[in-house]
Amino acid sequence: MTGDLPGWKQVFVEDFSAGDVPLGGFPGPLYRARWSAGYKDGTPDTAGQLSGGKTGYYPSKVLSVRNGTLDWYLHTENGITMGAAPTPKIPNASSNPPRANSLLYGRYSVRYRADAIPGFKTAWLLWPDSGVWPRDGEVDFPEGDLAKIIYGAVHYDRNGADAFEKIDSDQSVTSWHVATMEWSPGRVEFFLDGRSLGASTKAPTTPMHLILQTESCLTGCPAPTAQGHVSLDWISIWVPA
Repeated sequence: MTGDLPGWKQVFVEDFSAGDVPLGGFPGPLYRARWSAGYKDGTPDTAGQLSGGKTGYYPSKVLSVRNGTLDWYLHTENGITMGAAPTPKIPNASSNPPRANSLLYGRYSVRYRADAIPGFKTAWLLWPDSGVWPRDGEVDFPEGDLAKIIYGAVHYDRNGADAFEKIDSDQSVTSWHVATMEWSPGRVEFFLDGRSLGASTKAPTTPMHLILQTESCLTGCPAPTAQGHVSLDWISIWVPA
């Protein structure tokens, strides 16, 4: 988790050991310098943009720090399925636009687990600073419905439309895993617990920012009573040395 690696210089690490933060208080004074809660309450998530806001981001209802982990309490209130998409503030030289977590190429590693909650998903992703999608690409890992397997995906533009390469694992989220993506010129490689799952040559070529997007309705939506937790033990980020 900590320290430089061959070919990589560490620029960010977090293990949530500064103390607990109650539900709705994240990032609070303990983590504000290093984290944003991401999209504000009521922002529609991917599915919510099509459903009129029936699913969305609600960090005040979802995020906390407890027992040394960042916790997502995934659930439904008043018919609205709630997730959250916090973002680390990674030191960088981004100025156009200025952004606290923009990088061009990097190595991103997380240790996490989740309850098996059908209909909820992680799509922890690199999104283009330009906002131009699919032209400037997208990288997702770890991704997947929380009741199914973990996989990675690289999206790219093909004749003006979204195309993607999907690389599966054979693992579920209910055990602790270390998920790592290495983004370098011309290549994105996914590792799970130190084992390479495979690589794509459809690597983005413009600056991207990391969003720990946790939401619902990937291949199906959760039952109204479905609830559970996603736990992030630590996150570590490197840039090319």
